[in-house]
Amino acid sequence: MLSLSLREAINKLKDGSLSAAELCEKCVTRAKRLQELNYIVTDNFVQSQKEAVNSDRLWSEYVSGRHNEWRKFGGIPFAIKDNFCTKNIKTTCASNILNNYVPPYTATVVQRLQGEGGVIIGKTNMDEFAMGSGSTDSVFGPVRNPWNYKFSQPGGEGNGTNDWHIAGGSSGGSAVAVATGTCFGALGSDTGGSTRNPASYCGVVGFKATYGRLSRHGLIPLVNSLDVPGMLAKSVDDASILFNAIAGHDVRDSTTVTDPFQNFSLPDDISVKHLHIGIPKEYHAPGISPCVLEAWRRAADMFDDAGAKVTEVSLPHTQYSILCYSVLCCAEVASNMSRYDGIEYGHRAKVEDSTEELFAATRHEGFNDVVRGRILAGNFFLLRRNYDNFFIKAQKVRRLIAEDFRRVFEGGVDMLLTPTTLTEAPTHRWFTEADNRTRAEEQDVFTQPMNMAGVPAITVPASLSQSGLPIGLQFVGPNFHDQQVFTVAKWFEQQTNFKQLDLSHIDKS
Repeated sequence: MLSLSLREAINKLKDGSLSAAELCEKCVTRAKRLQELNYIVTDNFVQSQKEAVNSDRLWSEYVSGRHNEWRKFGGIPFAIKDNFCTKNIKTTCASNILNNYVPPYTATVVQRLQGEGGVIIGKTNMDEFAMGSGSTDSVFGPVRNPWNYKFSQPGGEGNGTNDWHIAGGSSGGSAVAVATGTCFGALGSDTGGSTRNPASYCGVVGFKATYGRLSRHGLIPLVNSLDVPGMLAKSVDDASILFNAIAGHDVRDSTTVTDPFQNFSLPDDISVKHLHIGIPKEYHAPGISPCVLEAWRRAADMFDDAGAKVTEVSLPHTQYSILCYSVLCCAEVASNMSRYDGIEYGHRAKVEDSTEELFAATRHEGFNDVVRGRILAGNFFLLRRNYDNFFIKAQKVRRLIAEDFRRVFEGGVDMLLTPTTLTEAPTHRWFTEADNRTRAEEQDVFTQPMNMAGVPAITVPASLSQSGLPIGLQFVGPNFHDQQVFTVAKWFEQQTNFKQLDLSHIDKS
């Protein structure tokens, strides 16, 4: 039952061959048996099961004509990254400063999922305030990748301390929730690759929409000008179903485009003969592993063999994206984090000597070293003597990066094909040998430029490495060509026929 796709689950609920209550119960059982992966930080098991039972009742009334509304996701479980506000459910951003924060409202994209009948099975683990690329810097501890993981037996030990693989970040908990079959889709956020990176490492689909297509209302901000709600799903079709359910203008978010959003469905019979696929030469980056290079080459050959035009293109300024991001991110973090002062909500230090000392103590106790470091760096970049040389210059470089993408797409290229990550998922031992900033600069090299340009991008599982770990490839399209990105990605998915992680044995243990 948990191996069903979202589309299959919807159809089975609709024809009456599946009950939402039974489906939700299976998901809850799976989540409880996989607690050692540490991917759910606040469960909503009891409430989600109640809502699933109610969905079955509403469906029965709809079929009998006593209720005139059919909701697409009636009772299907979804997981929500813990930086989306959820009314009556704790939202912590994996930080001590919001450890007991319960929002008075729900984020728009979550509200839209619930409006279609989706139920929240839990809030997922992440890097604190989404600052990271491994889901290792959380107050709740790191998220573990389920691939190649040796699960504990009753009375026994699991993988030990450090030899398991990371889930990627910062939306690692959401990626694991989907990969393990705990839910039928999950929301993440994507500021520099935080949805696509963990999706690639965990063997699921991860989609970042065009900036402005999805509301950020209720998404606790990291970098307002780059943040995009992301979605993780088992298949491209499933991700497109989620996108259709939550996309569109929101009066509570002035950055959402006002053009009416038209729902779409993806065809099953797709041709790529008319496509021009671009291969960015700058993406042959230092540190890229042979298995990722081979998967990338095979994918390019696949399109070529199918009749698509495949050529090398240049995005010359993308190499500066990480440095540019280091400045813009820290500058916006310094501004955004100023709201956490211990006065209105969140953690409050027991210091009463002065307001300034209260602020300082609250932030020192509430934020980890990574967050405090970015705040300090951001304040440095925003000093009057540094503003032009750092912040303004970074904004100019960002414009050059966006112009690179615009030039390539206006030059006739329909879609870019790139790796998503440099390697397969690294081990926790290796990943934590370096600091957060170093790892983020390494891990986001292929994903961050798309946030700078605001363009849509999706990662799709391509193959397994020799170690049996997933490798994802990324498709990137022009702004507001989200449907085309989904369509091309679905064609590639059909050719690869990637096998999802099978954890059915866990339910029998």
